[in-house]
Amino acid sequence: MTKIKAAPEESEAQAEGCSEERTYKELLVNLNPIAQPLASRRLTRKLYKCIKKAVKQKQIRRGVKEVQKFVNKGEKGIMVLAGDTLPIEVYCHLPVLCEDQNLPYVYIPSKTDLGAATGSKRPTCVIMVKPHEEYQETYDKCLEEVQALPTPL
Repeated sequence: MTKIKAAPEESEAQAEGCSEERTYKELLVNLNPIAQPLASRRLTRKLYKCIKKAVKQKQIRRGVKEVQKFVNKGEKGIMVLAGDTLPIEVYCHLPVLCEDQNLPYVYIPSKTDLGAATGSKRPTCVIMVKPHEEYQETYDKCLEEVQALPTPL
């Protein structure tokens, strides 16, 4: 017998429904101990909007290897890290790299939601959003709020 596949619309709706059901407080349960500075719920939503606009303009770097390569080359932008990535050793060197390069960085609660903001079904643990004139106002607001967050000791 052959297997009958479920309609793709149903599976996407179920996947979206799961992410919608999880509240911000529920996502905070899975955070790593190093996830500081953590974006507020409001800032997280602003960052998702900025990321979606950046994806349309192809002004985004995704993944540890790609982000690290372009930070070392001197590229500027806001680094957004997922706070629920395990093991921590995968990306624990990136905040130090950002501080050395004077780049703003912020943690958000979910790597699944971070991946979804980029239009991908894969979870993503780190993204760098580069500035661009199409979404400069949104980028500047996010940058201002990220820089206002207290830096960890």
